[in-house]
Amino acid sequence: MKVFHVIPLFMVLAINAQTVAFKNFGDIQMHNDASIGFHTDVINDGKFDDNEGFAGFYSDNEVRVISGQNRPVFEDVEIDAINNLQLNTSLGVTNELAFVNGKVITPRDIVPTSLDFIRHDFYVGEDDSRHIDGYTSVTSNKEFVFPIGDDDRLRPMITPVQNQEVYFNGAYFYENPNTPTTFSELFSTDEKQVFIKNISNYEFWDLDGATETIVTLTWDLQSDIENISSVLDFLRVVGWSKAEDRWVNLGNINTEGDTSNGRITSDRFVPDQYEIITIGSIFSDIELSGGENYLVSPDGNDKNESLVFNGLDLFEKNQLIIFNRWGNVVHEVDNYENNWQGVSTGRATLGSDNKLPTGTYFYILKFGNEKLDREVKGWVYIN
Repeated sequence: MKVFHVIPLFMVLAINAQTVAFKNFGDIQMHNDASIGFHTDVINDGKFDDNEGFAGFYSDNEVRVISGQNRPVFEDVEIDAINNLQLNTSLGVTNELAFVNGKVITPRDIVPTSLDFIRHDFYVGEDDSRHIDGYTSVTSNKEFVFPIGDDDRLRPMITPVQNQEVYFNGAYFYENPNTPTTFSELFSTDEKQVFIKNISNYEFWDLDGATETIVTLTWDLQSDIENISSVLDFLRVVGWSKAEDRWVNLGNINTEGDTSNGRITSDRFVPDQYEIITIGSIFSDIELSGGENYLVSPDGNDKNESLVFNGLDLFEKNQLIIFNRWGNVVHEVDNYENNWQGVSTGRATLGSDNKLPTGTYFYILKFGNEKLDREVKGWVYIN
């Protein structure tokens, strides 16, 4: 049985016939080395956000609930509620959080309600049965591994070290993005950039924040990565663009693991520009009549100088369109002659020597003898 010593500045405790709860509508402050254990629900309608010491939330059977008009904030927090801690208002932690038993549940349809790590991001004890089922936020300049999941499934999302203190808020959804339950919008996996091949129908994440960042997403066996792409190099982080109302490529700067368990890291993007993010893939084959060519290296060594489709001369008509990673056309030509060397001829081109930077580009090649009724899609890397 835990014994706690409370050092309050001013405290009000309310108990009525229907509910036993700790209700604050005044001004409470816990000082250095203070400890408090909540074996009842907490209702905070006052000031309870300038606390040092330790606060624990406990329950052996019923759901423990935090509610009220204002967010309570504690230094060190322990959660030992077998049937979970429900947040109807946000809870702040400034130092350490320990998961002992149960999850922290936040309402997914009320995004500002979250468990908030404030200028610190240390926690212990997270696993499939102990995590944040809903939204959590971080205000920090450190790497942060979001201890988030859905039901009995921990699925972390990671933001890296930042050059200043920034705010991110996020949650994981084990749901089909075509039919989400807590969003007013549907995120059709058929609406996508032309070079995106597959998009997960099993899960997605919501990441909010105004600061440009990379992000790392994780997968497990239930993610069915094999059906997105059996080759990890073809995986991409993809996001539903608010501006374009479609899925766009957010890149892949690193992948680790295998198709049953691993992680993928995106290029830099601004989270607030995307409703949700998940894992997808790009077209992986650029084969025509048995030929393939993934690399263009126009450096004068007579090797991979241009993008070549073997067998293209068998067709009288063709059209080649090349896009950058944002879906902008950088080169378009009818009757392509296997001579493209990584030069942009898009609308913004100022000169014929406008060579494109190193990176991955995507193409559509349409071809046919009478009409352009066949096509292949793929990618090419300029080095």
